[in-house]
Amino acid sequence: MRLTTKTTLIAVALTSLLSNAAIAHTAGHQPLTNTVASTKTATTESEKANELFESMFMENVMASPISQTYLRIKTDYDKWGDFSDKSADEDLARAKKHLKQLETINVAKLDKQTALSYKLMKQGLEQQISDDKWRYHNYPVNQMRGSHSFIATFLINQHQVENVSDAQAYISRLNGVKHVTEQVIDALKIRADKNIIAPKFVFPYVISDSENIIKGAPFTDTEVKSTLWGDINRKIEKLDITQAQKDELLAAAKTALIKSVKPGYDNLISYLHELEAKADSRDGVWKLPLGEDFYNTRLNRITTTDMSSETIHQLGLAEVERIHNEMRAIMKKVNYTGNLAEFMAFMRDDEQFYYPNTDEGKTRYITEAKDLIDNMESRLGEVFNIKPKAGLIVKPVEAFREKSAGKAFYDQPAPDGSRPGTYYANLYDMKAMPTYQMEALAYHEGIPGHHMQIAIAQELEGIPKFRKFGGYTAYIEGWGLYTEYFPKEMGLYADPYSDFGRLAMELWRACRLVVDTGIHTQQWTREQGIQYYVDNTPNAKSDAIKMVERHVVMPGQATAYKVGMIKVLELRENAKLKLGDKFDIRQFHTLVLQNGPVPLDVLEAEVDNWINQTNKPELLSQSADSNRG
Repeated sequence: MRLTTKTTLIAVALTSLLSNAAIAHTAGHQPLTNTVASTKTATTESEKANELFESMFMENVMASPISQTYLRIKTDYDKWGDFSDKSADEDLARAKKHLKQLETINVAKLDKQTALSYKLMKQGLEQQISDDKWRYHNYPVNQMRGSHSFIATFLINQHQVENVSDAQAYISRLNGVKHVTEQVIDALKIRADKNIIAPKFVFPYVISDSENIIKGAPFTDTEVKSTLWGDINRKIEKLDITQAQKDELLAAAKTALIKSVKPGYDNLISYLHELEAKADSRDGVWKLPLGEDFYNTRLNRITTTDMSSETIHQLGLAEVERIHNEMRAIMKKVNYTGNLAEFMAFMRDDEQFYYPNTDEGKTRYITEAKDLIDNMESRLGEVFNIKPKAGLIVKPVEAFREKSAGKAFYDQPAPDGSRPGTYYANLYDMKAMPTYQMEALAYHEGIPGHHMQIAIAQELEGIPKFRKFGGYTAYIEGWGLYTEYFPKEMGLYADPYSDFGRLAMELWRACRLVVDTGIHTQQWTREQGIQYYVDNTPNAKSDAIKMVERHVVMPGQATAYKVGMIKVLELRENAKLKLGDKFDIRQFHTLVLQNGPVPLDVLEAEVDNWINQTNKPELLSQSADSNRG
């Protein structure tokens, strides 16, 4: 998820800030200074513009302690920030100020790269300002990225403790949890007053997750440490300080957990129970005020296209039919004699395609995923002439959030090398992680997928930080899905069952186009959406349930994958057609990655320009021959 304004707990939970310039909440841990990006051909006006972009970016960062932590700035390391409406008003005012400041730039004098930065910044600010009218069209506590789980996830994964001061800052943040949960409750109340309440299915998840955070010592009389108590113990234990100092810090942390975290979560859980009683089972955003307009805006921001919901719905139906036919071809390869539905049931149910739901089975899954990524990494030179410097690790999702977390996801690295990129595999239910999908999943989340794209973007030189740490979902997820596809052209997916797994994952994304639009514009119920996945894919029903519930709380987001992939493939095939023997897949991939995340129309313009420049000598030669004739 990408955010435009300073990252707030509430915003992190939602994916509903709709514009795309400025900060990514998942940005790495690179220590930043207010330095200016430059290019070799920078003019005075370009330097002025880049100084302004950096100033705007850093102003947003310094307004958000959470963003500072993501970027390894420890100025406000002991704070959470303000998540009130007043803070949102300040974000909006700052965006308007920044848009006004852009008027001081003479666009005609900018070099190409800076002109692109200007265009992206201006578009992002305009969208942010326009989309403020949808400020409350979201669910601050939801099962995907809720504020309730973000508090613990952030402290565990982002708040590094390298010295006593860092530990004290961690404890200060623990002491601030009660106030944060109060602001989350206030945000929920504002929305409830506007009849914006999450559907009923959301509440058992978020209540359970919240209860898990305050389960164990020191909240209850048990030797099993709670998630946060275990985390701070591990971090303090690693410090090179006296035992007396460690004991003092741990005593302060324990007090903060009991006096701030426990009552904060108790209050939040109590209010969530109140909301649950008021919630209904209507799932789509059509139920919200001006819900149709909101969803259309979401689709525009997410896909970076003007595709209508009906166009996306029909595209999904057509892609489902096409992929089903490709699956039937694989059935013939493996000599399966039944129909497609029976083959899907076989793939879904046969034990040969699953590791056991044991510690040993989970370890085997992680080991094999690492092996797949290592093999792909060894062959990158065949299809890339750029590679990221950052490493990649594979980890299971943490126990406290695995029940409600997604199937797999990626957390980007620290560009300074202090933390590698991480591919998280959710091994809570091994029946939801078939081995035949392992290969495509590893390529998508790891190499050559998200890790290649995001790590390279963070390491780019000559572009401002807002582009390194911002993002466009259709570009990012379109690239991820494309990287599931092209390894087949390298001779991978040699096992036909793994190739079926690749198709199954592409089919899953095609179904998303159908179900997301069905729920939010055609008033499909949650149950209708689940049944569509069950009827058309080989995935477990548990997958279908999680996916539909994701559609509900993250409207439009899941449409980005297939729309983005189709555009990347379309651009590649057009380049192949027009360049012929001059087409180089490595150059094409460099072109796609070298500017960082961009809207799809910008990517298309870049590819068209590359085609024209590559063919330019030939065109000039033809022109000269014509003149001589």
